[in-house]
Amino acid sequence: MSAAKTLITCAVTGNLVKPEQTPHLPITPVQIADECLAAAEAGAAQVHIHVRHPETGKPSMEVELYREVVDRIRRENRELIVNLTTGPGGRFIPSEDDPKVAAPGTTLLPPEKRVEHIALIRPDVCSLDLNTMNSGPDVVINTPKNVRRMAKVMREAGVKPELEIFDSGDINLALDLIADGTLDGPAMWTFVLGVKYGFAPTPETLLYARNMLPRGAFWSAFGIGRMEFPIVAQAWLLGGHVRVGMEDNIYLEKGVLAESNAQLVAKARDILVSLGGEVANPREARAMLGLPDARS
Repeated sequence: MSAAKTLITCAVTGNLVKPEQTPHLPITPVQIADECLAAAEAGAAQVHIHVRHPETGKPSMEVELYREVVDRIRRENRELIVNLTTGPGGRFIPSEDDPKVAAPGTTLLPPEKRVEHIALIRPDVCSLDLNTMNSGPDVVINTPKNVRRMAKVMREAGVKPELEIFDSGDINLALDLIADGTLDGPAMWTFVLGVKYGFAPTPETLLYARNMLPRGAFWSAFGIGRMEFPIVAQAWLLGGHVRVGMEDNIYLEKGVLAESNAQLVAKARDILVSLGGEVANPREARAMLGLPDARS
């Protein structure tokens, strides 16, 4: 179990949940920023951020939308750790007649375009996906060369990569990138459990993944859908940190939609405290991750 305090991350909107699935999903920059700030009040020390087109609710990669969200957060709470996604831009859908040709819905972009907002905004942390895997009927592509190109931009911007791990091969790639100096070890890792064709959301999977990490690694885990809260408990029991939020799960309990991300954070906090844990505040979490003090 965790001896130190536990960092709660809140992933407030994500890329895949559709507005018609829940009326409470934050869409506009104001809504996303407000959800982040409320999540912080409920106990989150870090927020993981995607942005969406304000008019349609569809996923977006517009730099100015990211900038508005980050500026609004930082005006109200400079200590909260801001973690921006770099996941969008990796999806490939082959056409029916020629699989070399991209079909509508493909988002595949040059790696530097996927991290343009990181270089311009310089958040505290940003995600770095290492997975090439089936994702629903499509495929997500992150080649080692392109991961290195994205990591280079992150390093030059002074932004800490959060390695999002969907399967054990991702860990092996990350270990190679640490060995060749592309990434600094022992690194910050997050295990994604419950995505179809990826890691299963089980205690055995989490123990196996944790045991592959370098000594001293900082790691978190989260479960998709109904496994969100069981993985909160399991991650804590194995010494890790946790993530919740509407990116991963929109229900507070069976059949009950969460009305806010703050509700999901509060439930995770209550689980941790009931197990004997303590929740880290943003200043403590910054120290854990080696991030600069927001007051300096």
